[in-house]
Amino acid sequence: MPQSFSTIAFVASAAPEAQDALRELVARYGNTSPEDADIVVALGGDGFMLQTLHGTMNSDKRVYGMNRGSVGFLMNDFSIDDLEERIAASIENRFHPLRMVTTDENDDVSSALAINEVSLFRQSYQAAKLRVMVDGRERLEELSCDGLMVATPVGSTAYNFSAHGPILPFEAPLLAMTPVSPFRPRRWRGALLPDSAVVEVHVLEPEKRPVNAVADHQEVKSVRKVEIQQARDSTARLLSDRNRSWSDRILAEQFAT
Repeated sequence: MPQSFSTIAFVASAAPEAQDALRELVARYGNTSPEDADIVVALGGDGFMLQTLHGTMNSDKRVYGMNRGSVGFLMNDFSIDDLEERIAASIENRFHPLRMVTTDENDDVSSALAINEVSLFRQSYQAAKLRVMVDGRERLEELSCDGLMVATPVGSTAYNFSAHGPILPFEAPLLAMTPVSPFRPRRWRGALLPDSAVVEVHVLEPEKRPVNAVADHQEVKSVRKVEIQQARDSTARLLSDRNRSWSDRILAEQFAT
């Protein structure tokens, strides 16, 4: 079904390539404020796309990205020409982020959303020790590691994949739980969870082995407990070119050499 729209807002990262593209596109197509536009065109890399998706969450605005950054897995190829036609023919991908709820060393509770992944990392030279529960049942009594993450299908090709986690098809109702440099249990390399799962991670020996938690770009220091589950009340809307759909990109990553 063609994308219907009447107004476009262009936003760009601070990178010179993105700023140059912004000037060219605005000169050709005009510009509307992001608050009033139907479509937001993001110019930059994957980090800027994540910022844009966080900023448009639950606004019903669709985000179409063009790569003017270093990686650009979340972005479409850049071209000045035929932009309106490309947007009209694009495929919409709707997805829910993860919600991270943390309790820190002062018993302060905070919440943040993650489109890619929620990660826990050791804060000092000593390995973290974590107790992992899924849906209220203890699954790992003690995991000794550098870190642990829970990734969405969207984020499964990012840090999760670098840590040897699985790539998840976009349509799969799954989450990837992946350890970073696990020491004990030595053979555990992660798990696939249903996207309805509620994960609870307790930090063992938090004074001796402090741990930070990160939801995309939001970090909480010295956490004692982290709860992770899909935020079904929040939705992001991402547009991909029909000839390079999100599903095709993830499938291609699985066969990359």
